[in-house]
Amino acid sequence: MLPILLALGILAILFIVIVAGQPDDFAMSRSARFAVAPEKVFPHINNLHHWQAWSPWAKLDPNAKNSFTGPDAGSGAAMAWEGNCKVGVGKMTVTDSQPNSIIRFRLDFQKPMQATHTAEFNLLPDAGGTVITWSMSGKNNLMGKIMGLFMNCEKMVAGQFDQGLANLKAIVEGD
Repeated sequence: MLPILLALGILAILFIVIVAGQPDDFAMSRSARFAVAPEKVFPHINNLHHWQAWSPWAKLDPNAKNSFTGPDAGSGAAMAWEGNCKVGVGKMTVTDSQPNSIIRFRLDFQKPMQATHTAEFNLLPDAGGTVITWSMSGKNNLMGKIMGLFMNCEKMVAGQFDQGLANLKAIVEGD
């Protein structure tokens, strides 16, 4: 019995060391080129009421409950959501909005796990179009570090960002 307990103890210590060695911070981004000027794209991102049309998470739970506070667009605009296990519960708030250039958000996730991150859209004019970079960064809490051992969270989120950018591109280039 003692060898089994000793082996379990060693495995537990090894697991703790591996988790502690995971990065404390993360950052990821995705970019796409749009064939329209920044002023054509900006309102679709800056006004949170427009997100239902292109957000990849809106399609994961069309019955999610969304509520809005603050102004419709720009700094102080906020959207809270409560949905199924694929979208969870949380709130995003526009913290910085510079017309046709940048929109920054504070993301407060409550479920399935609590975390606060920063997301940002950068719109750069490019030969009659716009290159949009959607990024997210934050701290890896203990649960994030453990989950990172078993799944590639960055790859999962990057795929959703790619889908969101493709949805947004179809809308703004189709107008």
